[in-house]
Amino acid sequence: MKPFNYNLDLVKKKSEQNLFSVVSLFAGCGGSSTGYRLAGGKVLAINEFIKDAYECYAKNYPDTHIFTQDVRELKAEDIFEQLNIQKGELDILDGSPPCASFSMAGLREKAWGQEKKYSDTVQRTDDLFFEFARLVRDVQPRVFVAENVKGLTMGASQNLLGSAQTDLFDEHKKTIYYNLVSCGYSVEYRVLDSSDYYVPQARERIIFIGVRNDILKNITYPEKQKEKITVQEVIDNIKTEIDTSYKNLSKEQQRVYDLQLPGESMLACGDRIKEKISGAGRIRLDANKPCRTVTTSAELWHPHDKRTLTIDELKSVCSFPYDYYLGETFAKKWERLGRSVPPLMMYAIAKHIYNTILK
Repeated sequence: MKPFNYNLDLVKKKSEQNLFSVVSLFAGCGGSSTGYRLAGGKVLAINEFIKDAYECYAKNYPDTHIFTQDVRELKAEDIFEQLNIQKGELDILDGSPPCASFSMAGLREKAWGQEKKYSDTVQRTDDLFFEFARLVRDVQPRVFVAENVKGLTMGASQNLLGSAQTDLFDEHKKTIYYNLVSCGYSVEYRVLDSSDYYVPQARERIIFIGVRNDILKNITYPEKQKEKITVQEVIDNIKTEIDTSYKNLSKEQQRVYDLQLPGESMLACGDRIKEKISGAGRIRLDANKPCRTVTTSAELWHPHDKRTLTIDELKSVCSFPYDYYLGETFAKKWERLGRSVPPLMMYAIAKHIYNTILK
């Protein structure tokens, strides 16, 4: 499936197959949910308490129940009562706990345990994986899927992540891995690159898959696709109006643009213009490669035109349906995309889980 040739009607039609059931936590505007639906899954409910995000979700999927409370306040009994299901009946519990605490950008572990700005709220985020584990334990889905940044596997974050290798002093009992396994699951995790799954964006994420112990199935991951979709292919297939939906570059930015090599940041080209330049988060994209990771703050510049990408181009880069609603302002739309799991990446994962475990 190519990211620029499908719409919401196709997503909803695929979901009518009702092959498996899903509840999605930290659902954002619906990136993961869209992938599950494309794979034939029925998303019964989601949890999301950022108002802009769940309002976007409701616009696209108005029939899906939304738990809008903080996940710390969400109980398994709330899910059972709302959906009229019992413990152990749900097929997949999905979750993408906010990842700012584990991102390679910023102070990382120096800010653990503290409240930080996240979207339009201020909250602690480094403990949310343990809230996800609590709901896995109480809901007992057949399978769980969790997503987070690659930074969780690096530096001090590895101590919090944990592994199947335990230690002599029970420190592993404080790790994410141990808490997920102790819920009664076989657990594997692997870093996947979304560009290997028909997403024209190089976005590396750690993907956890857990299978309940009474279901004797091996955990594997979908095979990488040989074909990679480039920025140029997106540009060639997206018909978009160049108007106020994008940001024109200032004269200074245009000067820097001319001196940048494709795929290079402003900081990297600073020596060539013989002066200090701020804004390493501004990238002129390489047309012949997948897009760099879309974040909530970095400016991604068109490879040929002196402008940022339009929202239509960004939607395709992030593999969303071309008619997906993301909000009313350019900044909010970009934020929703920057915080989302690429739908086609989750489609590949969900389809593989269904075929190898749930089918």
